[in-house]
Amino acid sequence: MRGSQTSSALGAALGTTGENARQQLVKLAADGLVEARSQAKGVGRPQQEWELTERGHGFFPDTHGELAVSLIKAVRNTLGEAALDQLIAAREGETRATYAAVLEGVDDLEARIAALAAQRSAEGYMAEWRRTNEGDAWLLIENHCPICAAATTCQGFCRSELAVFRDVLGDGCTVEREEHILHGARRCAYRISPH
Repeated sequence: MRGSQTSSALGAALGTTGENARQQLVKLAADGLVEARSQAKGVGRPQQEWELTERGHGFFPDTHGELAVSLIKAVRNTLGEAALDQLIAAREGETRATYAAVLEGVDDLEARIAALAAQRSAEGYMAEWRRTNEGDAWLLIENHCPICAAATTCQGFCRSELAVFRDVLGDGCTVEREEHILHGARRCAYRISPH
């Protein structure tokens, strides 16, 4: 609420010493939650001010999911289902282009699955992949869904996602969703079987 602060100002606000606050800030910095910046204020040594990092901001409420749901409902109610389908198709096209660029030049199916999982993890899906127990296929597993609120309101996102996976992994395989968070599973899992 007050922006970057010195350890002495934070200590005073918390009813403790500046040194005690600094020790706690050093621990928070080691976890990547805050960072120190030197600020020159007049004559003398610059003061060290502390501020939250992006990761630190993540501990505060974020209503982007509620906003997404509200916008989806507004588009559906104001412009109709066809307009919502157009928006999903546009997002699908952008996603397909991104994934195609990531997978460009990767010919081996297993390497393509690994690259797709890495890209999905970078997007917040906590994705992983592995061979099935039978060894005849792979599983692409997403342990988190960062768009779950939007997908719950409009399942077109999930249909689009499956279509993109099928397209970017190529004609040499089939992709089927075996587990789905929206149907009560703890994760989404896709079986990828070579032809």
